[in-house]
Order: sequence, then structure tokens, then C-alpha cells
Amino acid sequence: MTQDKTTVAVLGPGGVGGLLAALLARAGHRVICLAGEDTARTLRTDGIRVRSGRFGDFTARVEADTELREPVDACLVAVKHTTLAAALDRVPADALGDGLLVPLLNGVEHPAALRARYGTDRVAPAVIRVESTRVAPGVVAHASPFAEVDLAGDPVPRARLDALAATLAAAGPATRVLDDEAAALWAKMSFLAPLALLTTRHGLPLGDIRTRHRDELTALVTETAAVSGACGGPADPTGALARYDAFPAGMKSSMQRDAEAGRALELDAIGGALLRAAERHGVPAPVTARVVRELTDAGY
Repeated sequence: MTQDKTTVAVLGPGGVGGLLAALLARAGHRVICLAGEDTARTLRTDGIRVRSGRFGDFTARVEADTELREPVDACLVAVKHTTLAAALDRVPADALGDGLLVPLLNGVEHPAALRARYGTDRVAPAVIRVESTRVAPGVVAHASPFAEVDLAGDPVPRARLDALAATLAAAGPATRVLDDEAAALWAKMSFLAPLALLTTRHGLPLGDIRTRHRDELTALVTETAAVSGACGGPADPTGALARYDAFPAGMKSSMQRDAEAGRALELDAIGGALLRAAERHGVPAPVTARVVRELTDAGY
């Protein structure tokens, strides 16, 4: 893979995948979006239209198909856990060739499953920090003043990670390669889980959670930090609480928005994975267990 011209597939060209696909295409790379027939037809005809204060308003031409049919340098996986199993049928392992599979998913358990399917040294998990929403097929609204990618993959040759990071960074998102995959994934998980679980459980934005449910938030942050530390990730509950306090009061989690829209939740990938890790390492997590149970009992 060279920074000059790469071929990148994007599985799930929604808010995050669509933004990355458009930025890469605008930078001159060949982009193949993988989606259902209706969405693929729209993308082939109209391209991807981006509205972004950070990157400007533009339309990028992309290719689109319902399935990957040729090798690529990298395939970005930007679907949610709830649709991952079905979506992966669009990326046959033999079609991917020697390309890197780059999952931009929440949670910590997916790399092992993907490596069993695609090969140990071809899966490069990534974490993205961005607020970007698909408002219609092929139309993306990027609201955050940032788009940041942390790329990892302990078994992946470092040169391949560096090349992909350079390609992404040149297209727009600030991108860095991290040496420790577990630390990268748990850094996001330890921040995301308390926010997602509590905003969804109470149906309230972050500002109300950190005032009306402060004790519960503190307990959940403390438990999550302990599990993260046991798994090789960061363990800084005080720092996590300070970050929550600095965020806008009206902030909602993506899980909460999914609940409000009646969509399936990533409850198992976030809350379930957290509890399984706690059990493996013998870390008590009673508040987390209760909140996950209450969400489950509520039909999520």
C-alpha cells in the first residue's frame, strides 16, 4: 500500500463510513462502497455528499457494489455489531486478498472473531472519534470539529499500519498508530460503556446523568476502569469523570439514539463484553451487571 494511490473498500457507508469514503475519494483514491442494492445504486449515481464545518461541503464520486469482488488494499468496516454478521457476507475472505480489514467498531471482542475469519495478520482494529450522521443515503453530516483515528493491530506488520495511517491522515482525519491494541480498544471502551449504558438506561442526556445520577455514574466509571486496567487498558476513573464533566450537557450516546429510534442496541458488544471481561479477571462489577440486567429486562 502506498500513499499515492490506494484502493479502499468501505463496508457500511453511513455516517462514519460515508465520511471516510468521501474523504478518501476526494484525495484521489479508488473507493468501493459495499451496501445494499438500493444504497449502492444511489451512491453510483449521486456519489457521497458531505456537509462538514471541518472538511467543507463537497460531493465525492465513489464506486459501489453489494459485494467485494476484487482484492483491495484495505476494507474499512463501519457497520454496527448488530448487523456485523450479515454485513460480512459482503466481504468474502478470498476476494479481500491480502488487504487489511479495519473494523471501526465499538467493543473489544470483535478482533478475535474477525481474525478467525480473515487471518491473524490482516485485521487492524481502529478506534474513531467523530460525530457524523447519515441523514439520507449518500448524504453525510459531519458535526464535530474533529475526526480522529487510532489504528492498531498487534500481529499486523507495522509498515502496513503506517502506510494506511498516512493515507487516512492525508485525506483528512488525524490518524496515529498505537503500539498496544488492547490499550487502544479499552481506552474507548472504558469511556464509552458508562456513557452508553446510563444515558440509555435513564433516557437522559449526559448533563442529567452527571447531576441526577452522579453516584451511579461514579460507580460505573470505577468498575469499568478496574476492568480496563485488568485487561491492559487505562484505569483512570478520575480522569474519565473529568472528561464527562467537560462534555456538553445535551450530549447523547449513540446507544441512546438507537433506543429512541427503535433500533437494535449494541448492548451485548458493550455491556455484555464488559461483564465477560470482569468475570474472566475476577473484577467485581455489580452496578454494571444491574444496569445491563435492567436494560435487558426492558426489552433491549
